[in-house]
Amino acid sequence: MIRTSVFCSLLVATMLSVSLYAQQEAQWAHNMFNGLATNPGYAGSINGICATGLARQQWAGFKENGENVAPETYQVSIHSPLNILHGGIGATIYQDKLAYNKEIGVKLAYAYRRDVGMGNLGIGLQAGFINGYIDYSKFNPRQSGDQLIEGKAEESDMLLDFGLGIHYFVPEKYSLGLSATRLSESESPGDILGYKTKRHYYLSGEYYFELPNPMFEINPSALVKSDGVKTEFSVAALIKYNNKFWGGVGYNMIRVYDPISVMIGFKMKDLRFGYSYGIPTSVIGSGGSHEIMVGYCFRIEFDRGRRSYKNTRFL
Repeated sequence: MIRTSVFCSLLVATMLSVSLYAQQEAQWAHNMFNGLATNPGYAGSINGICATGLARQQWAGFKENGENVAPETYQVSIHSPLNILHGGIGATIYQDKLAYNKEIGVKLAYAYRRDVGMGNLGIGLQAGFINGYIDYSKFNPRQSGDQLIEGKAEESDMLLDFGLGIHYFVPEKYSLGLSATRLSESESPGDILGYKTKRHYYLSGEYYFELPNPMFEINPSALVKSDGVKTEFSVAALIKYNNKFWGGVGYNMIRVYDPISVMIGFKMKDLRFGYSYGIPTSVIGSGGSHEIMVGYCFRIEFDRGRRSYKNTRFL
């Protein structure tokens, strides 16, 4: 396995550059179950109050001096339609950690929704904050006398975050989304951390193919993510049985260390569970990547005068 000291030295060099860009938005294999995290236009698209929790451990077992320095991310999101506001509301809380650099964020979303053609359109706005944190005391530079590190301990700062998005879906047919996050590209006041967020753009899509045997369905999906410098293409396909069990694969065309993910899951009443394993393709990711998804939906009865709709992703 590659020496962890080399990994952390490279990390320090990145952090202490002239301006540290915040970590890229979190990486997930279960993008098809995680629309609200990247697109506020998704809020209220489900016929109920839906909550989703995700936990990801990347490069399992990668340690520095006995301490886990591999990337790990946790997220909880919840959203619901709200007729009085002619749309839906949602919230996302996450923590994204890489070695001694950690980011905690809260996003609040509102989407105006209306029926358009055969489907439903959501136009959303997102606002929140990002707390950036670095523990300099745990760095172990290869040469002493570095004033940028020595004498420093824990440093943190708070930044504002905004996002926009549109989401359109035709029930049991397809969905499309376009969004942007970190629009303000905020910087730490007074250059406390040299921390700056980077605007991200997303294009997503899904389709639902019913096979000759109606008990089976194929659900392909795609997500394009870009910060204007690097662009990632993620594709996945799930085979669902009786809308209760699924299995499939995902592939990230840019990611080097664990580009292929294998996914399984099942639904029990309104609960759903999913697991994915990122297959390692290098010594850095030799432990693979593990991701767990848990979700629950509380069904809501709408006014009889309103045309009902549903998203087959959950219901």
